[in-house]
Amino acid sequence: MRRSSQLALVLALLVPVLQAEPYVQWEMKHYAVDGSLAGLKGDPRRGQKIAIARGKGNCLACHRLPIPEEEFHGTVGPPLYDIGARLTEGQIRLRIIDEKQVNPMTIMPGFYRDPRHFYRVLDEYEGKTILTPQEVEDVVAYLRTLRKMQK
Repeated sequence: MRRSSQLALVLALLVPVLQAEPYVQWEMKHYAVDGSLAGLKGDPRRGQKIAIARGKGNCLACHRLPIPEEEFHGTVGPPLYDIGARLTEGQIRLRIIDEKQVNPMTIMPGFYRDPRHFYRVLDEYEGKTILTPQEVEDVVAYLRTLRKMQK
């Protein structure tokens, strides 16, 4: 086997293949997306893990969260300590799906924007969203638990 073929085989085995799920259409009303994506129920424990994960939500890159065991909370976005008390579930969902619907000048990525509206995307990300519908609902469930001011 040629060296380039061996390298290609190793890369194919080591690099996870992203699976494109069918995109679930959503509708914004009054700056909220009421009702879960695809009727899914979120899990707050999984949501916290996604919020921390650098390859997924990575919320800590820009926001402070009540997760003291994690270092390096960002300060670019607002603190999320009491987001569950300030916003409804639907408002939180919209901000995760596509914050640009609320604030067109934001640098926050749309974690569940319609991939047909992306351009100049690496082939491996073509037709894919950053988070799956289940991951969006998990993060929503986690953020809904944040109801008290914590420092």
